Amino acid sequence: MNFSEQSTCLAISGGVGGAKLALGLSRVLAPGQLTVIGNTGDDFTHLGFYISPDLDTVMYTLAGVNNKDLGWGQAGESWNFLDAVKRMGGETWFQLGDRDLGTHVVRTQMLEAGKSLSEVTSHLCRQLSIEHELVPMTDDPVATIVHTRSGENLAFQHYFVRDRCKPQVTGFTFSGLDVAKPAPAFLRALQSPSLVAIVVCPSNPFVSVDPVLKIPGVMDAIGSSEAAVIAVSPIVAGQAIKGPAAKMMAELGMPQTALAVAQHYVEQYPGKMQGFVLDEQDRPLRDEVEALGLSTIVTNTVMVTLQDRVDLARVVLNFSSEITSR
Repeated sequence: MNFSEQSTCLAISGGVGGAKLALGLSRVLAPGQLTVIGNTGDDFTHLGFYISPDLDTVMYTLAGVNNKDLGWGQAGESWNFLDAVKRMGGETWFQLGDRDLGTHVVRTQMLEAGKSLSEVTSHLCRQLSIEHELVPMTDDPVATIVHTRSGENLAFQHYFVRDRCKPQVTGFTFSGLDVAKPAPAFLRALQSPSLVAIVVCPSNPFVSVDPVLKIPGVMDAIGSSEAAVIAVSPIVAGQAIKGPAAKMMAELGMPQTALAVAQHYVEQYPGKMQGFVLDEQDRPLRDEVEALGLSTIVTNTVMVTLQDRVDLARVVLNFSSEITSR
């Protein structure tokens, strides 16, 4: 691999898809070489607990305790707490397992004691023996709002979990984003002279990546960096590997293609992105993506096994080295 031992990488991740590549990167890079930035636009308070779904998915994945069958939560989960809530007539649409609940209890207590979300996340990662740095995109409250064709505006978890992505979307806004600041460790990673790769993991571009990149100051810092910014398509052969991205694209009047994802990034962040990674199944789109001004490679991006994750991480890091050496 061409990626230097003195170089660092920043990965931007949503939930399951992003966590898979983050895990691959963590197996290739030393702890000091990788910072993973988690989307917090999905965060919300439920049953009195502060919950960070995307951060937790990445955290559990890096710790090797994620529930591989469900795709969220912890392995070996039980549901006694939720059963008791149901028996008492409480809300049970958001699945809180007993092991998962421990995370939310500690996070909520620490936040109420005045700790920042960054401090809490760092503490939780230490407790799970995670050596690589996982950082929330911001310590300020930001909430993703889903606008629907019925005219109803939904908090993201109400759309995603309670309503199972059934409402047709017309757009998204991020409450609180205009006054949010990047988390201190996020900004430090962006400003590091050793940073050579910014990897946009295969996460939903609208509700997982955009909230991160649109935090005031982030794109300015990216513009001042010499790092290669590379996005891995979350759409393969017209389908989202995980989540509602393809459905959202159709409802927004966009083609359900990796090319449309590339166009979205080019239009939203002009001149800031240099590379794009397509899956082998989308090889015919390569010329059109390159016509957008993006260096493009084609490889296997469907990560079924741990080796798939590691292999994709190596390919992406080599790609970043090729771009920065031009």
